[in-house]
Amino acid sequence: MPTTLSVIDRPRGAGARRARLYLVLEASRPLAGSARWSLADLDEARIGRGEARRARRSRDAGVSVLSLEVPDARMSQSHARLARLGGRWVLEDLDSKNGVLVNGARARRAELASGDLLELGGTHFWFEEALEQETDPGDLDSATDAGIATVLPSLAHRLAELDTLAASPVSILIRGETGTGKELAAKNVHARSGRRGRFVAVNCGALPEKLVESELFGSRRGAFTGATEDRPGLLRAADGGTLLLDEVGDLPKPAQAALLRALQEREVLPVGASTPVPVDFRLIAATHRDLGALVASGDFREDLLARLRGFELELPPLRERTADLGLITATLLSDLGQREASLSLEAARALVQHSWPQNVRELAQALAVGVELAKGGSIELEHLPKALRERPAPAPTRELEPHDHALRDQLVQLLREHDGNLSAVARAMNKDRKQIRRWVERFGLRLRSE
Repeated sequence: MPTTLSVIDRPRGAGARRARLYLVLEASRPLAGSARWSLADLDEARIGRGEARRARRSRDAGVSVLSLEVPDARMSQSHARLARLGGRWVLEDLDSKNGVLVNGARARRAELASGDLLELGGTHFWFEEALEQETDPGDLDSATDAGIATVLPSLAHRLAELDTLAASPVSILIRGETGTGKELAAKNVHARSGRRGRFVAVNCGALPEKLVESELFGSRRGAFTGATEDRPGLLRAADGGTLLLDEVGDLPKPAQAALLRALQEREVLPVGASTPVPVDFRLIAATHRDLGALVASGDFREDLLARLRGFELELPPLRERTADLGLITATLLSDLGQREASLSLEAARALVQHSWPQNVRELAQALAVGVELAKGGSIELEHLPKALRERPAPAPTRELEPHDHALRDQLVQLLREHDGNLSAVARAMNKDRKQIRRWVERFGLRLRSE
């Protein structure tokens, strides 16, 4: 039986690449937080101004539509739409008053790729193509509580697992760049653990090298010069609570051995003492370093790493959490006592386009400076640090030209004429077979035999 062509204009189900649209930040309402909508099983998404943030799914003449409304005065009532073309999503400006920007550049019509940043009026969106094997979590119309929350499904799954383990004795290792919120995550675990003792955070890199063991495990009076009294040490200070060993990769080798013993025996031996003292604490370790590489170089004990690595969580840098920027910004502004804060369009644009090398910590400082300089008014671009005002040139957009439609129509016709034979189509078009295959994938076409 000859192979026949099946043109899949709207890929669905397990074989389709799932797409999501995130509302990152509303300039006029930064405390409104982030949102997420699934584009799975949709033909298009229509975005425009409304009285409140609202999402509605419907079918219009057999077309599955997501209608999004945002209370953004800079947005037109019918501002833009995202439409599925083959296996791709295309953004189209619906003759809006203030236009559409894709990655900082104006575009009337553009083919979207995962990670594209969209500016519609004074509102920023982020487009993502998800991994095919990911479970679609559905919509999240509003998220404003940062904590260790996120609108990113993959990170949300890991954080949910962390929350499940909070009341258990399992040790936790949190990895991530400086400023990604490792201590905040540890505090949330402690808050949910049910433990009545203190949360004690120890920066291992800041401990005096010659006093590391006495600081951690305590000391007896007279154990060394300057030891004028008995000191319990930080591990005992966390008795009944949670101990965070931040930057544990900076812990010296002798202290690593003593820490391993304390974890194994659940007791500490103060410097200068002959009798160990029982201790009960929940251990959380955090680091920005590659502990596996430190083990390979001989700078970190492999058996200690095995003790620390009960459950491992990696917190991504802020530059990889664009979708969460509004959520985090809302919480930071609330913490600063700003219940009615607003941003100019230029200031909001600077926030979403910045790469945040110092992560959430840098965002917190930028907002704190902006709030003070704004003196109760809207935070303008001039109120933000210099690093945010120096933006890179916008990336070029992938405009969808009329010849793309003509090419797709020609390709479909030839595939039908040649019963899906790619080699025959390649000869007819005087192109390499690999190029034909790339076009088939680009336009979401599929042979029925595949």
